[in-house]
Amino acid sequence: MPARYPDAVAFYREQVVPRLVALTCGARGLDGLRSRTAVGLRGRVVELGFGSGFNVPHYPDDVERILAVEPSATAFRMAGGRIGASTVPVEQVGLDGRTLPLDDASCDAALCTFALCTIPDVEVALAELRRVLRTRPGPGRPGGGLPAPDGAAAAPGRRRVPPDA
Repeated sequence: MPARYPDAVAFYREQVVPRLVALTCGARGLDGLRSRTAVGLRGRVVELGFGSGFNVPHYPDDVERILAVEPSATAFRMAGGRIGASTVPVEQVGLDGRTLPLDDASCDAALCTFALCTIPDVEVALAELRRVLRTRPGPGRPGGGLPAPDGAAAAPGRRRVPPDA
C-alpha cells in the first residue's frame, strides 16, 4: 500500500528531526560529557553520527582531521558555524556507518555520541569502524578506539562488540 503522506514524512525526517535532535543533544549540560569523551583523541578521527557538530569544539589540539559520517544534510548545514570556528578541518565522508569510503586502518580513532541508537544495523556500522581504525600501535600512532558515552552501547539487549571481534 503506498504511503499516504510521503511529502510530509520526508519533510519531517529531513527538516524537523535534525532540529529536534539538535535541541536535545545540543544542550549545554552535555558539554562536560563531550569534553571528557574527546580526551585523548588524536590524528584522523571518524565521527559516526556527526549531527550538528556539537563535538567539534571539544576535540583536542592533537586531532588533525574529523571525518564526519552524517546522513542529514540539514544537520550538517546546521554544523556550519561550529565547523567554521574550528581549527580542525572537517570533511563529510559518508551518510551512514554501513559503508565508509575510507581505507583499512586509515583512522586513529572514532567518536560516536548519542547516535548508536539511530543506526538500523549497528553491528555492521561497528564492524566498518573496526575496519577503518588502526588496531596496531605504531610510532606516534596509538591503536584506534571508540569512546562512546552512548546509552545504546550498554542498553539491555545490545551486545557490546569487543575491539578484536
